[in-house]
Amino acid sequence: MTKKILAIALLTAAVALAGCSKSEEAAEGAAEAGEHEARSSSAGLPAGNIAAGETLASTKNAKTGQACVDCHGAEGNAPIDASYPKLAGQYGDYIAHSLQGYRDGKREHALMSSQAAGLTDQQISDLGAYFSSRTGNLRDLHGVQ
Repeated sequence: MTKKILAIALLTAAVALAGCSKSEEAAEGAAEAGEHEARSSSAGLPAGNIAAGETLASTKNAKTGQACVDCHGAEGNAPIDASYPKLAGQYGDYIAHSLQGYRDGKREHALMSSQAAGLTDQQISDLGAYFSSRTGNLRDLHGVQ
């Protein structure tokens, strides 16, 4: 009986290790191929691809005629209006959650609702990954009195 339990424990450990090594091999392969992917989001979205997000951020939306960078500036650092958020360096999940809200009608904005309306979950993840990967000049209120 003890040998059986030991055999099951060893088999379970072997399967777990095999799963880990496949993940590491896949990550190493992606790194060697020059792919940069963010982890999946807390919103259940797929992993975002930074390069795809960069392309999408400068692609004009067919309905609005605007791209993300038209309003938020190059790399999301220079909005055309002080009321528009800086996206560079923002949490990818926050950007994704906001875009989901605009797309799904849970958030409303004159331009952003139509801008996000046709985005897929993958595109939303890609944009979140891209803007969160940019060096931003966001500041928080820590230490402000």
